[in-house]
Amino acid sequence: MGDTITIAGADGFAFTAYREQAFTPRKGGVIVLQEIFGIDRHVRADVERWAKAGYEAIAPALFDRRQRDFHAEHDEAGIAAGIAHARATPLEQALADIAACRDHLAPRGKVFVVGYCYGGSLTWLAAAKVEGLAAASSYYGSLVKANAALKPLCPTIVHLGHTDPGINAEEVETAVREHNPHVPVYIYEGAGHGFNNESPERYNAEAADLARARTRELFESA
Repeated sequence: MGDTITIAGADGFAFTAYREQAFTPRKGGVIVLQEIFGIDRHVRADVERWAKAGYEAIAPALFDRRQRDFHAEHDEAGIAAGIAHARATPLEQALADIAACRDHLAPRGKVFVVGYCYGGSLTWLAAAKVEGLAAASSYYGSLVKANAALKPLCPTIVHLGHTDPGINAEEVETAVREHNPHVPVYIYEGAGHGFNNESPERYNAEAADLARARTRELFESA
């Protein structure tokens, strides 16, 4: 069972994060970056998966400055609320909170970052702008293409669903390879947006398992 901790941001604001300690001998720390729906049951389940894999995992509540304990359903109202929070949260503020999570985990070993949707975009940005991360795994981030020229400071991989209606996977792959040919971009056939999320309308078990295996291989080799 996880718990909720408080981490001080660079601006002095104390934001919360959902945490689970490693179930097995600790391999490092993982920062799990949320979708627009906040720290919901799917994020908590992902934190637990990483803890079972041997990592102390924490998921910062990146919308705390706007609404404490925000979590939304995957319906029209939830999507609208999550998009509003994401658009009103400055990217540099989110990156500063990621850096604060890095500082929280770093005394106990290497720090990795993985993120999904909104968090996938932040993962790509953090890989290039937040020093001290050991590796980064970005899932279906809508901002990756526009920021493909950024140079990751750590080993980084990108995961995309081939049938994602909002992200053209081939265009993202082309943009990343143009500027960062060493960064693997994995496109999963038959998978759409949010394929790691276990909600029935989004989940693709085959793609999720393969992407997670690739991410674990990246983290364990960093």
